[in-house]
Amino acid sequence: MRKQASIDSTLVTFSLSSMAASIVKSAVHKLCWQWQALVLIALHLCYCHNFGAIAQEVPCCFIFGDSLVDNGNNNHILSLARADYPPYGIDFPAGPSGRFSNGKTTADVITELLGFDDYIPPYSAATGKDVLKGVNYASAAAGIRDDTGRHLGERISFSGQVRNHQETVSRIAELMGSEEAAAKHLSKKFVLIGVGPVGCSPSELTYHSLDGRTCVQRINSANQIFNDKLRSLVARLNRNVSDANFVFINAYGIVQDLIDNPGGHGFQVTNEACCGVGRNNGQITCLPLQAPCENRDQYLFWDAFHPKEAANRAVGRRFYKAQSPSDTYPFDIHRLAQL
Repeated sequence: MRKQASIDSTLVTFSLSSMAASIVKSAVHKLCWQWQALVLIALHLCYCHNFGAIAQEVPCCFIFGDSLVDNGNNNHILSLARADYPPYGIDFPAGPSGRFSNGKTTADVITELLGFDDYIPPYSAATGKDVLKGVNYASAAAGIRDDTGRHLGERISFSGQVRNHQETVSRIAELMGSEEAAAKHLSKKFVLIGVGPVGCSPSELTYHSLDGRTCVQRINSANQIFNDKLRSLVARLNRNVSDANFVFINAYGIVQDLIDNPGGHGFQVTNEACCGVGRNNGQITCLPLQAPCENRDQYLFWDAFHPKEAANRAVGRRFYKAQSPSDTYPFDIHRLAQL
């Protein structure tokens, strides 16, 4: 099938920090089976808000993941992994929304750069024609394994998110009148975003770093092994799946650059959370109504695990348009959207 450059291409975002390459491959094949979708697989969104007059590069975006991109799916379930209370959302126009940040997530930033005029709705709130512009399935504490995050209560695992997407595809076909019309609305484009340097998060520094500053190498080494295999998977999928395009995003290198060169990105504090309790503010994550740090603009991390909006913006821009050849493979999201 000939690949067409047009608005008829959909963006789907998978955001699972513990995703295993073999299961990614299985999930990709399941999604390829259904019509066509532009899929963004990230490790690490609709509220009325106009981003500006930017031409929309794709008609819809589907997002899968964990707390790095969850925007409200956990708000009404029995889970400790929730962020629908202040001070979360302190810098977000709508206040606390379920986003694990002071403001926007990387998924918000990417969809903004793609030209969407508002946020992709969470699956829990997507109704009617909302699904035509995309759905966010991400759920905090989710993982590839169904039992991941069980100690935190309810969550929607990756397999559950894929099932929800299958239901959404059926809804799109109904709204558009036929499976053929849905197929024309969607396309097959996938972005797989690697795991970041988890060993540099305030939580890991709290428990596993002697000085509270030196990143935990054994954790980061495991992250890098995963990323190498994920990049190889992207190369293999591009060779073997002729009617789809796949991109790998080097989140590890991009985030590590922010940590190694904080001043160049406007940060001063990279080893502590702005909101939290204990050493590095990473022993207990941000509590309800807790006062965050006064100078939050200086911090890279918002809580024990999640970056601030400013960091999400810096990272999201490089996901979208690579600043270095090592940022993406074989090209960036902007280029992918044009195919």
